Amino acid sequence: MRTDLCDLFGIDVPIFAFSHCRDVVAAVSNAGGMGVLGALAFSPEQLELELKWIDDNVDGKSYGVDTVMPMSYAGKDEGLGKSDAQTGEVDASVFQEMIPDETKQWIERVLEEYEVPPLTEEGGDSGVGGGSSGLLGWTDGGGRNHVEVALRHDGVKLLVNALGPPPKDIIDLAHAHGVKVAALTGAVEHAQRQKQAGVDIIVAQGTEAGGHTGEIGSMVLIPDIVDAVAPTPVLGAGGIANGRQAAAAMALGASGIWTGSVWLTVREADVSALVKDKLFSARPKDAVRSRSLSGKPARLLRTAWTEAWEREDCPGTLPMPLQYMACSEAQTRIGLAARKEGAKARELVGMPVGQVVGRLTEEMSSADVIYQFIDEFVETTERLQRTLDAVDAT
Repeated sequence: MRTDLCDLFGIDVPIFAFSHCRDVVAAVSNAGGMGVLGALAFSPEQLELELKWIDDNVDGKSYGVDTVMPMSYAGKDEGLGKSDAQTGEVDASVFQEMIPDETKQWIERVLEEYEVPPLTEEGGDSGVGGGSSGLLGWTDGGGRNHVEVALRHDGVKLLVNALGPPPKDIIDLAHAHGVKVAALTGAVEHAQRQKQAGVDIIVAQGTEAGGHTGEIGSMVLIPDIVDAVAPTPVLGAGGIANGRQAAAAMALGASGIWTGSVWLTVREADVSALVKDKLFSARPKDAVRSRSLSGKPARLLRTAWTEAWEREDCPGTLPMPLQYMACSEAQTRIGLAARKEGAKARELVGMPVGQVVGRLTEEMSSADVIYQFIDEFVETTERLQRTLDAVDAT
Protein backbone atom coordinates (compact mmCIF):
# COMPACT_ATOMS: atom_id res chain seq x y z
CA MET A 1 0.00 0.00 0.00
CA ARG A 2 3.08 2.23 -0.02
CA THR A 3 3.26 5.20 -2.38
CA ASP A 4 5.63 8.15 -2.77
CA LEU A 5 3.61 10.00 -0.12
CA CYS A 6 4.78 7.47 2.46
CA ASP A 7 8.39 8.43 1.85
CA LEU A 8 7.51 12.13 1.73
CA PHE A 9 5.97 12.10 5.21
CA GLY A 10 7.75 9.14 6.77
CA ILE A 11 4.53 7.14 7.18
CA ASP A 12 3.85 3.44 6.57
CA VAL A 13 0.58 3.72 4.66
CA PRO A 14 -0.96 6.65 2.70
CA ILE A 15 -4.04 6.88 4.91
CA PHE A 16 -4.74 10.48 5.95
CA ALA A 17 -7.24 10.73 8.80
CA PHE A 18 -9.12 13.97 9.44
CA SER A 19 -10.47 14.34 12.95
CA HIS A 20 -11.32 17.12 15.40
CA CYS A 21 -10.10 14.82 18.18
CA ARG A 22 -6.42 14.90 19.13
CA ASP A 23 -6.56 11.33 20.47
CA VAL A 24 -7.60 10.04 17.05
CA VAL A 25 -4.90 12.07 15.29
CA ALA A 26 -2.19 10.68 17.55
CA ALA A 27 -3.51 7.11 17.36
CA VAL A 28 -3.57 7.14 13.55
CA SER A 29 -0.06 8.58 13.27
CA ASN A 30 1.21 6.04 15.78
CA ALA A 31 -0.40 3.23 13.75
CA GLY A 32 1.47 4.23 10.59
CA GLY A 33 -0.96 6.60 8.91
CA MET A 34 -1.12 10.38 9.14
CA GLY A 35 -3.52 12.03 11.51
CA VAL A 36 -4.77 15.51 10.58
CA LEU A 37 -6.32 17.69 13.27
CA GLY A 38 -9.29 19.83 12.26
CA ALA A 39 -8.44 23.22 13.76
CA LEU A 40 -11.70 25.03 13.01
CA ALA A 41 -13.28 24.47 16.42
CA PHE A 42 -10.32 25.79 18.39
CA SER A 43 -9.19 29.24 19.41
CA PRO A 44 -5.45 29.83 18.77
CA GLU A 45 -4.76 29.25 22.47
CA GLN A 46 -6.69 25.98 22.51
CA LEU A 47 -5.05 24.84 19.29
CA GLU A 48 -1.64 25.40 20.85
CA LEU A 49 -2.60 23.10 23.72
CA GLU A 50 -3.96 20.43 21.36
CA LEU A 51 -0.83 20.41 19.19
CA LYS A 52 1.46 20.34 22.22
CA TRP A 53 -0.43 17.28 23.44
CA ILE A 54 -0.10 15.59 20.05
CA ASP A 55 3.64 16.38 19.97
CA ASP A 56 4.00 14.69 23.35
CA ASN A 57 2.11 11.59 22.22
CA VAL A 58 3.37 10.72 18.73
CA ASP A 59 7.08 10.22 19.44
CA GLY A 60 8.25 12.47 16.60
CA LYS A 61 5.86 11.07 13.98
CA SER A 62 4.31 13.35 11.36
CA TYR A 63 0.82 14.78 11.54
CA GLY A 64 -1.13 17.57 9.86
CA VAL A 65 -3.44 20.47 10.62
CA ASP A 66 -6.58 21.32 8.66
CA THR A 67 -7.98 24.83 8.72
CA VAL A 68 -10.51 26.90 6.77
CA MET A 69 -9.58 30.01 4.81
CA PRO A 70 -12.60 30.33 2.51
CA MET A 71 -12.24 32.08 -0.83
CA SER A 72 -15.48 33.93 -0.14
CA TYR A 73 -17.60 34.84 2.86
CA ALA A 74 -19.93 37.65 3.83
CA GLY A 75 -17.96 40.84 4.33
CA LYS A 76 -14.68 39.64 2.86
CA ASP A 77 -14.75 42.16 0.01
CA GLU A 78 -15.24 44.90 2.62
CA GLY A 79 -12.17 43.75 4.52
CA LEU A 80 -14.07 42.10 7.38
CA GLY A 81 -12.76 39.00 9.12
CA LYS A 82 -9.09 39.99 9.22
CA SER A 83 -7.17 39.61 12.47
CA ASP A 84 -6.06 42.67 14.39
CA ALA A 85 -2.37 43.38 13.87
CA GLN A 86 -1.82 43.97 17.59
CA THR A 87 -4.02 41.36 19.29
CA GLY A 88 -4.44 38.78 16.52
CA GLU A 89 -8.17 38.70 17.26
CA VAL A 90 -10.96 38.83 14.69
CA ASP A 91 -13.83 41.23 15.39
CA ALA A 92 -16.94 39.05 15.57
CA SER A 93 -19.34 41.84 16.48
CA VAL A 94 -19.59 43.15 12.92
CA PHE A 95 -20.77 39.73 11.78
CA GLN A 96 -23.21 39.37 14.66
CA GLU A 97 -24.87 42.60 13.57
CA MET A 98 -25.42 41.13 10.10
CA ILE A 99 -27.59 38.26 11.38
CA PRO A 100 -31.27 39.11 10.72
CA ASP A 101 -33.65 39.24 13.66
CA GLU A 102 -36.04 37.06 11.63
CA THR A 103 -33.50 34.25 11.64
CA LYS A 104 -32.85 34.57 15.38
CA GLN A 105 -36.56 34.48 16.16
CA TRP A 106 -37.18 31.47 13.93
CA ILE A 107 -34.34 29.52 15.55
CA GLU A 108 -35.83 30.30 18.95
CA ARG A 109 -39.21 28.94 17.81
CA VAL A 110 -37.60 25.68 16.68
CA LEU A 111 -35.83 25.32 20.02
CA GLU A 112 -39.10 25.88 21.85
CA GLU A 113 -40.75 23.15 19.74
CA TYR A 114 -38.12 20.69 20.93
CA GLU A 115 -38.17 21.87 24.55
CA VAL A 116 -34.66 23.32 24.52
CA PRO A 117 -34.33 25.81 27.42
CA PRO A 118 -32.24 29.00 27.39
CA LEU A 119 -28.66 28.90 28.62
CA THR A 120 -28.18 29.24 32.33
CA GLU A 121 -25.16 30.87 33.90
CA GLU A 122 -23.80 27.39 34.55
CA GLY A 123 -24.29 26.42 30.90
CA GLY A 124 -20.93 27.74 29.80
CA ASP A 125 -20.18 29.87 26.76
CA SER A 126 -22.29 29.53 23.65
CA GLY A 127 -19.51 29.01 21.14
CA VAL A 128 -17.94 25.60 20.62
CA GLY A 129 -14.26 26.27 21.18
CA GLY A 130 -14.55 29.79 19.81
CA GLY A 131 -16.02 31.86 22.60
CA SER A 132 -19.55 33.22 22.67
CA SER A 133 -19.44 34.67 19.15
CA GLY A 134 -19.44 31.32 17.34
CA LEU A 135 -17.15 32.85 14.69
CA LEU A 136 -14.46 30.18 15.04
CA GLY A 137 -12.13 30.09 12.04
CA TRP A 138 -14.56 30.76 9.21
CA THR A 139 -12.65 33.87 8.07
CA ASP A 140 -9.27 34.71 6.59
CA GLY A 141 -8.00 36.06 9.91
CA GLY A 142 -9.17 33.04 11.89
CA GLY A 143 -7.48 30.67 9.46
CA ARG A 144 -4.25 32.64 9.53
CA ASN A 145 -4.18 32.46 13.32
CA HIS A 146 -4.43 28.67 13.08
CA VAL A 147 -1.61 28.55 10.54
CA GLU A 148 0.63 30.65 12.76
CA VAL A 149 0.13 28.23 15.65
CA ALA A 150 0.55 25.13 13.49
CA LEU A 151 3.86 26.23 12.00
CA ARG A 152 5.38 26.55 15.46
CA HIS A 153 5.23 22.75 15.82
CA ASP A 154 7.92 20.61 14.21
CA GLY A 155 5.62 17.59 14.03
CA VAL A 156 3.25 19.39 11.66
CA LYS A 157 4.31 18.32 8.18
CA LEU A 158 1.09 19.05 6.29
CA LEU A 159 -1.18 22.08 6.23
CA VAL A 160 -4.61 21.50 4.67
CA ASN A 161 -7.22 24.03 3.61
CA ALA A 162 -10.88 23.50 2.83
CA LEU A 163 -13.16 25.71 0.72
CA GLY A 164 -10.54 26.76 -1.79
CA PRO A 165 -6.78 27.12 -2.18
CA PRO A 166 -4.93 28.82 0.66
CA PRO A 167 -3.69 32.36 -0.07
CA LYS A 168 -0.36 32.39 -1.94
CA ASP A 169 1.51 33.96 0.97
CA ILE A 170 0.30 31.18 3.28
CA ILE A 171 1.51 28.53 0.84
CA ASP A 172 4.90 30.25 0.61
CA LEU A 173 5.08 30.52 4.41
CA ALA A 174 4.35 26.83 4.85
CA HIS A 175 6.97 25.89 2.28
CA ALA A 176 9.51 28.11 4.04
CA HIS A 177 8.90 25.97 7.16
CA GLY A 178 9.31 22.73 5.19
CA VAL A 179 5.59 22.01 5.42
CA LYS A 180 3.61 20.65 2.48
CA VAL A 181 0.22 22.11 1.59
CA ALA A 182 -2.94 20.27 0.55
CA ALA A 183 -6.38 21.56 -0.40
CA LEU A 184 -9.76 19.89 -0.77
CA THR A 185 -11.83 20.26 -3.90
CA GLY A 186 -14.89 18.82 -5.55
CA ALA A 187 -14.31 20.15 -9.07
CA VAL A 188 -11.60 19.83 -11.73
CA GLU A 189 -11.37 23.57 -12.38
CA HIS A 190 -10.84 24.24 -8.69
CA ALA A 191 -8.12 21.58 -8.53
CA GLN A 192 -6.31 23.23 -11.41
CA ARG A 193 -6.47 26.58 -9.61
CA GLN A 194 -5.03 24.99 -6.50
CA LYS A 195 -2.15 23.50 -8.44
CA GLN A 196 -1.40 26.85 -10.06
CA ALA A 197 -1.37 28.46 -6.61
CA GLY A 198 1.39 26.06 -5.52
CA VAL A 199 -0.57 23.48 -3.55
CA ASP A 200 1.47 20.26 -3.20
CA ILE A 201 -1.34 17.71 -2.81
CA ILE A 202 -4.91 17.82 -4.11
CA VAL A 203 -7.67 16.11 -2.14
CA ALA A 204 -10.35 15.07 -4.64
CA GLN A 205 -13.45 14.88 -2.50
CA GLY A 206 -16.53 13.27 -4.00
CA THR A 207 -20.05 14.25 -3.05
CA GLU A 208 -20.37 11.17 -0.84
CA ALA A 209 -18.10 12.82 1.72
CA GLY A 210 -19.14 14.29 5.03
CA GLY A 211 -18.91 18.01 5.67
CA HIS A 212 -18.57 20.55 2.87
CA THR A 213 -18.78 18.74 -0.42
CA GLY A 214 -19.61 19.27 -4.07
CA GLU A 215 -21.94 17.45 -6.44
CA ILE A 216 -19.68 15.03 -8.35
CA GLY A 217 -19.23 11.42 -7.21
CA SER A 218 -15.80 10.03 -6.37
CA MET A 219 -15.80 7.46 -9.20
CA VAL A 220 -15.96 10.32 -11.72
CA LEU A 221 -14.12 13.03 -9.81
CA ILE A 222 -10.93 11.24 -8.76
CA PRO A 223 -9.67 10.16 -12.21
CA ASP A 224 -10.68 13.49 -13.73
CA ILE A 225 -8.65 15.42 -11.16
CA VAL A 226 -5.73 12.96 -11.35
CA ASP A 227 -5.50 13.60 -15.09
CA ALA A 228 -6.00 17.36 -14.75
CA VAL A 229 -3.23 18.02 -12.20
CA ALA A 230 -0.66 15.31 -13.00
CA PRO A 231 2.02 14.81 -11.75
CA THR A 232 0.75 16.51 -8.56
CA PRO A 233 -0.30 13.71 -6.18
CA VAL A 234 -4.01 13.31 -5.42
CA LEU A 235 -5.74 11.88 -2.37
CA GLY A 236 -9.07 10.21 -3.01
CA ALA A 237 -11.83 11.23 -0.59
CA GLY A 238 -15.53 10.61 -0.14
CA GLY A 239 -17.08 7.23 0.63
CA ILE A 240 -13.86 5.57 1.83
CA ALA A 241 -14.02 3.59 5.06
CA ASN A 242 -12.34 0.29 4.23
CA GLY A 243 -9.58 -1.33 2.21
CA ARG A 244 -11.74 -2.18 -0.80
CA GLN A 245 -12.76 1.43 -1.18
CA ALA A 246 -9.15 2.53 -0.70
CA ALA A 247 -8.06 0.14 -3.43
CA ALA A 248 -10.72 1.55 -5.73
CA ALA A 249 -9.52 5.12 -5.16
CA MET A 250 -5.93 4.15 -5.84
CA ALA A 251 -6.95 2.18 -8.92
CA LEU A 252 -8.42 5.45 -10.18
CA GLY A 253 -5.00 7.06 -9.85
CA ALA A 254 -4.98 8.43 -6.29
CA SER A 255 -1.68 8.31 -4.40
CA GLY A 256 -3.45 7.82 -1.10
CA ILE A 257 -6.75 8.34 0.66
CA TRP A 258 -8.28 11.09 2.78
CA THR A 259 -10.74 9.77 5.35
CA GLY A 260 -13.03 11.42 7.89
CA SER A 261 -16.34 9.75 8.70
CA VAL A 262 -14.77 6.43 9.70
CA TRP A 263 -13.01 8.12 12.64
CA LEU A 264 -16.22 9.40 14.23
CA THR A 265 -17.05 6.05 15.77
CA VAL A 266 -13.61 4.84 16.89
CA ARG A 267 -12.89 4.30 20.56
CA GLU A 268 -10.69 7.38 20.85
CA ALA A 269 -13.20 9.77 19.24
CA ASP A 270 -14.60 12.47 21.48
CA VAL A 271 -18.12 11.83 20.20
CA SER A 272 -21.05 11.35 22.57
CA ALA A 273 -22.67 7.96 23.02
CA LEU A 274 -25.91 9.45 21.69
CA VAL A 275 -24.30 10.52 18.41
CA LYS A 276 -22.38 7.26 18.05
CA ASP A 277 -25.61 5.31 18.46
CA LYS A 278 -27.23 7.48 15.78
CA LEU A 279 -24.30 6.85 13.44
CA PHE A 280 -24.34 3.10 14.04
CA SER A 281 -28.02 2.92 13.07
CA ALA A 282 -27.85 5.33 10.10
CA ARG A 283 -27.98 4.28 6.45
CA PRO A 284 -26.35 6.02 3.45
CA LYS A 285 -29.54 7.96 2.65
CA ASP A 286 -29.42 9.45 6.16
CA ALA A 287 -26.36 11.53 5.20
CA VAL A 288 -27.91 14.54 3.48
CA ARG A 289 -26.54 17.72 1.94
CA SER A 290 -27.71 20.76 3.87
CA ARG A 291 -26.78 24.42 4.20
CA SER A 292 -27.81 24.43 7.86
CA LEU A 293 -24.23 24.06 9.17
CA SER A 294 -22.42 26.97 7.54
CA GLY A 295 -24.50 28.33 4.68
CA LYS A 296 -22.57 26.24 2.15
CA PRO A 297 -23.66 22.71 1.15
CA ALA A 298 -22.35 20.19 3.66
CA ARG A 299 -23.31 16.55 4.17
CA LEU A 300 -24.74 15.96 7.63
CA LEU A 301 -26.61 13.28 9.50
CA ARG A 302 -30.32 13.76 8.84
CA THR A 303 -31.98 15.05 12.02
CA ALA A 304 -34.92 17.17 13.05
CA TRP A 305 -32.51 20.13 12.88
CA THR A 306 -31.54 19.61 9.21
CA GLU A 307 -35.19 18.99 8.33
CA ALA A 308 -36.29 22.18 10.10
CA TRP A 309 -34.11 24.23 7.75
CA GLU A 310 -36.10 22.77 4.83
CA ARG A 311 -39.47 23.82 6.22
CA GLU A 312 -41.67 26.37 4.46
CA ASP A 313 -41.62 28.68 7.48
CA CYS A 314 -37.80 28.74 7.50
CA PRO A 315 -36.41 32.18 6.53
CA GLY A 316 -33.54 30.50 4.68
CA THR A 317 -29.90 29.93 5.50
CA LEU A 318 -27.31 32.70 5.68
CA PRO A 319 -23.94 33.07 3.96
CA MET A 320 -20.73 32.01 5.71
CA PRO A 321 -19.86 32.78 8.51
CA LEU A 322 -23.28 34.12 9.55
CA GLN A 323 -25.11 30.77 9.42
CA TYR A 324 -22.80 29.04 11.88
CA MET A 325 -22.75 32.09 14.13
CA ALA A 326 -26.55 32.29 14.13
CA CYS A 327 -26.77 28.67 15.25
CA SER A 328 -23.82 28.52 17.63
CA GLU A 329 -25.66 29.19 20.87
CA ALA A 330 -28.55 26.99 19.72
CA GLN A 331 -26.19 24.05 19.21
CA THR A 332 -24.75 24.51 22.69
CA ARG A 333 -28.25 24.60 24.17
CA ILE A 334 -29.28 21.52 22.20
CA GLY A 335 -26.24 19.63 23.43
CA LEU A 336 -26.95 20.50 27.04
CA ALA A 337 -30.66 19.64 26.80
CA ALA A 338 -29.91 16.34 25.04
CA ARG A 339 -27.97 15.06 28.04
CA LYS A 340 -31.27 14.22 29.70
CA GLU A 341 -32.50 10.72 28.86
CA GLY A 342 -35.65 10.88 26.73
CA ALA A 343 -35.30 14.59 26.01
CA LYS A 344 -37.02 15.78 22.85
CA ALA A 345 -33.87 17.80 22.09
CA ARG A 346 -32.12 14.54 21.19
CA GLU A 347 -33.98 14.58 17.88
CA LEU A 348 -31.98 17.70 16.92
CA VAL A 349 -28.52 16.29 17.66
CA GLY A 350 -26.41 15.43 14.63
CA MET A 351 -22.96 15.46 13.08
CA PRO A 352 -21.30 16.01 9.69
CA VAL A 353 -20.89 12.56 8.15
CA GLY A 354 -20.63 10.98 4.71
CA GLN A 355 -22.76 8.39 2.96
CA VAL A 356 -20.34 5.70 4.08
CA VAL A 357 -22.04 6.00 7.49
CA GLY A 358 -23.94 2.81 6.64
CA ARG A 359 -20.69 0.88 7.11
CA LEU A 360 -20.02 2.29 10.55
CA THR A 361 -21.57 -0.43 12.67
CA GLU A 362 -19.23 -1.03 15.61
CA GLU A 363 -16.70 0.75 17.79
CA MET A 364 -13.07 -0.14 17.11
CA SER A 365 -9.72 1.36 18.06
CA SER A 366 -8.11 3.70 15.53
CA ALA A 367 -5.17 1.32 15.18
CA ASP A 368 -7.49 -1.59 14.38
CA VAL A 369 -9.20 0.50 11.70
CA ILE A 370 -5.79 1.13 10.09
CA TYR A 371 -4.87 -2.55 10.24
CA GLN A 372 -8.26 -3.54 8.82
CA PHE A 373 -7.73 -1.06 5.97
CA ILE A 374 -4.38 -2.68 5.17
CA ASP A 375 -5.64 -6.27 5.36
CA GLU A 376 -8.64 -5.61 3.13
CA PHE A 377 -6.54 -3.58 0.68
CA VAL A 378 -4.11 -6.50 0.35
CA GLU A 379 -6.94 -9.01 -0.05
CA THR A 380 -8.54 -6.85 -2.74
CA THR A 381 -5.39 -6.32 -4.77
CA GLU A 382 -4.46 -10.00 -4.51
CA ARG A 383 -7.92 -10.98 -5.74
CA LEU A 384 -7.54 -8.63 -8.70
CA GLN A 385 -4.12 -10.07 -9.40
CA ARG A 386 -5.57 -13.60 -9.46
CA THR A 387 -8.17 -12.37 -11.93
CA LEU A 388 -5.44 -10.94 -14.16
CA ASP A 389 -3.42 -14.16 -13.86
CA ALA A 390 -6.46 -16.18 -14.91
CA VAL A 391 -6.93 -13.93 -17.96
CA ASP A 392 -3.26 -14.31 -18.89
CA ALA A 393 -3.54 -18.07 -18.55
CA THR A 394 -6.25 -18.20 -21.17
